[in-house]
Order: sequence, then C-alpha cells, then structure tokens
Amino acid sequence: MSNVSAERLGSLIQREITSIINEEIRDLQIGFINVTEVRVTKDHSFATIYYTILSDEEEILEKAKKLLEKHKATIRMKLAEKIRSTRKVPELIFKFDEALAYGNHIEKILSELK
Repeated sequence: MSNVSAERLGSLIQREITSIINEEIRDLQIGFINVTEVRVTKDHSFATIYYTILSDEEEILEKAKKLLEKHKATIRMKLAEKIRSTRKVPELIFKFDEALAYGNHIEKILSELK
C-alpha cells in the first residue's frame, strides 16, 4: 500500500481521468464527459468514478457508458503513467451520476409550471 490517503488519491484520479477521457478517447457525438466524483476504497483496490454528460437523451447516455467500458483498460493504463504516488492503480468502476440529471429534471418541471 502507498502513503497516499484514499481521499487524496481520489482527487488526483479525478483530475487526471477527466483529461484522459476528454482528450484521448473523446467521442464527438457524446461531447464532454464530466467526472463529478471519485471514491477510492481504503485499500486502493477500487475507484468508483461518477460521471455526467450534458445530454439527457437515453441513446447518448448509453453511448457514453459503452465508450467508458470499452476503453476502461486503456484509461487505467494511461492513469498509471500519470500517477506515480501509488504502487497499484485501482480497478475502475464507472457509474452515471444521477444527481445532476435529477436536478435538471426538477428544474424543467418548475419552469413548465410558471
């Protein structure tokens, strides 16, 4: 194990993975994928990456999910090249962040009521 806390490793992963996703595996149909949060287990074996995109279309959301799953190994390899503060790069788990989409949905409903 390394001397880096899980929280600090999470913020480092968030910064690096955002640039990897949007610069190296970017898909123009999807647009930008925003990483909202990264949670790393205490033993640094898993990192759950929460992401969101600007579109709320089901087709685009599914494309983003497939893109991230398809390139998971490449993303992890590039992440290992950029992060030298830990011996082992955690396994990556991608999850869509529902909070922003839910907030946009509520906002849309409220604007329709006016």
